[in-house]
Amino acid sequence: MTAPAPTPTKWDDLTVRLISSAAMVAVGAVGVILGGIWFQMLVVFVTAVMVWELWMMIRPNEPTKGMLLAALVASVMSGQLVDGTAWGMLLFLVVPVIGVTQLKTEIKTFFVFALGIQLAGWGLVHFRMDHGFTWILWLMSVVIVTDIFGYFAGKALGGPKFWPKISPKKTWSGTAAGWIGAALVGYIFTLFTEAGLWIVAISVILSFAGQMGDIAESALKRRMGVKDSSTLIPGHGGLFDRFDALLGASLFLIVVADVIDVPGVVF
Repeated sequence: MTAPAPTPTKWDDLTVRLISSAAMVAVGAVGVILGGIWFQMLVVFVTAVMVWELWMMIRPNEPTKGMLLAALVASVMSGQLVDGTAWGMLLFLVVPVIGVTQLKTEIKTFFVFALGIQLAGWGLVHFRMDHGFTWILWLMSVVIVTDIFGYFAGKALGGPKFWPKISPKKTWSGTAAGWIGAALVGYIFTLFTEAGLWIVAISVILSFAGQMGDIAESALKRRMGVKDSSTLIPGHGGLFDRFDALLGASLFLIVVADVIDVPGVVF
């Protein structure tokens, strides 16, 4: 008589997630610390792969076109990061426009997400170049801590869902815990930077922006009828699944760091 299969628990995926997370953190940390061309290459690679995943969610039977678009993303991103101009920003429209000419459905979906992914990648690199290691560390710390606090609080506390029609696993307890974690990160950075206490509030808003990036990708996956953007990362799905919050946070920072003058905050 065979023994009954073990009952699955809500923590079953924890070990795999931790191993994958540790590997990603290690690779990301090297790129962030070294900066320059190393960080640029890392961001270009991740950006290109996410556009490929986007295409494959919409057109899973046309991988070759997805790979060609990813290669074009890498070319455009590399050119802009080496010798970018204001007019050159229009090149970010190349892949979205070419992509939609190959589609009969989900035209707006591909255009908006492909453009947003590229702008977010460009914003990350320029934030690292313009404001240095300390502030890219802050940005990534807010996103990572938001995810960690949200994951454990959501699993442990449960409770009402944050947006059940789009992301049925996310709870208000996990969402609020993410804000608390982000506030703690912001406060820690006030201790050794000149940012001032406003950075605590900005950290919470940044956390929310990251969560909205996560929600946007969840809505995309539900629309496409897929569980994950791909299967590249064990326990996490694809790069788009892992970096969706970072995309939302990066797009938010493009506005805050370059457009809005927040009193007492010095990036």
